[in-house]
Amino acid sequence: MATLNENYLKLKAGYLFPEIGRRTQSFADAHPDAEIIKMGIGDVVRGIPRPVADAMKDACEELAHDETFRGYPPGQGYDFLLEHIAEHEFGSRGVQIETDEIFLSDGAKCDSANIQEIFGLDNVVAMTDPVYPVYCDSNVMAGRTGKADDEGRYAGLVYLPCLEEADFAPPLPDRHVDLIYLCSPNNPTGAVLTRADLARWIDYARSEQAIIIFDAAYEAYITDDSIPHSIYELDGAKDVAIEMRSYSKTAGFTGVRCGFTVVPKQVQVVSADGAQHSLHGLWNRRQSTKYNGVSYPVQRGAAACYTPEGKKAVRELVDFYLANATIMRKRLTEAGYTVFGGDNAPYLWITCPTGLDSWGFFDKLLNEANVVSTPGAGFGAAGEGYLRLSAFQHRHLVEDAMNRICAL
Repeated sequence: MATLNENYLKLKAGYLFPEIGRRTQSFADAHPDAEIIKMGIGDVVRGIPRPVADAMKDACEELAHDETFRGYPPGQGYDFLLEHIAEHEFGSRGVQIETDEIFLSDGAKCDSANIQEIFGLDNVVAMTDPVYPVYCDSNVMAGRTGKADDEGRYAGLVYLPCLEEADFAPPLPDRHVDLIYLCSPNNPTGAVLTRADLARWIDYARSEQAIIIFDAAYEAYITDDSIPHSIYELDGAKDVAIEMRSYSKTAGFTGVRCGFTVVPKQVQVVSADGAQHSLHGLWNRRQSTKYNGVSYPVQRGAAACYTPEGKKAVRELVDFYLANATIMRKRLTEAGYTVFGGDNAPYLWITCPTGLDSWGFFDKLLNEANVVSTPGAGFGAAGEGYLRLSAFQHRHLVEDAMNRICAL
């Protein structure tokens, strides 16, 4: 008889977002006339920019003709896109990244879950609390943890509480760790890591021979010129850090799927015999074995994001969602809520009203305002007492939702 990977049984009852979907659907079934506004899951709502969509259409037409047909893409991606990424995402900020250090994928979520496969199960893993659930759950599934306690913290993981009094910046571990998950701008708190913050993490990683897994999926939303968009803007980062990016929240690719991970060639891991190995080569081996690459039309669409027309259209999308966040922050603050984020990120992190925990506040907004949010407790124990709202929504629905919430 087939047996299961019992690490899956350690996972908490339901992944956060399906549980939100279940509660929302239950409410909708009981109240069929309710006009529900969804501001929970960070899914975009605006159409893909026209220059990007046209590029994908043209690429699809190429595939319909024998003379221009393309089959399997190159493992890491087509040069026409890799060169754009190296130039526009990094070169424009004074960062030298080689095209063969960039690996295309179907998104930062998958890469942040899959990257742990190439590390030993005895690695000590540190992650922020609250945290994007995928970082945690993928390590639970792999077997790097014990069971969760009553607060949802797994034995074996090192949690870095991101507290309000520290502007939600994660503290350095008080012990040795091997792998460190960082996200800036942060999901869910909306907080950003300063140059000084990142410098401390790089110094720590170098001293402990640790590796930083840096999720920069929301870097396009940074409005403060002093905040780094890439960890590689700091000296020494290419020795200790992997960086992940996505087109989902910039070009509207949540349903199209495309992202990339940068693995510098000098990042090293150690085997049991003490020998050093290139993480770049190991990730390349993993991807070429398990993944057949991003489709040609999608890569053409991603490349179109870097044309003058594409850049302008993508910037307009990002600015639209940032304007939503500004409206939300202003209205909620005026109504007496304590609000964080929303200036360098598309998420607002809101303190729950007195007497309500985060799921209680979620239920109140759903039942009384018909607005779907995300309870902070779903991101970790330190997220209790807070709630996340997403700015990814149409403007008139954002304004309607704010009217409803502020009237409570």
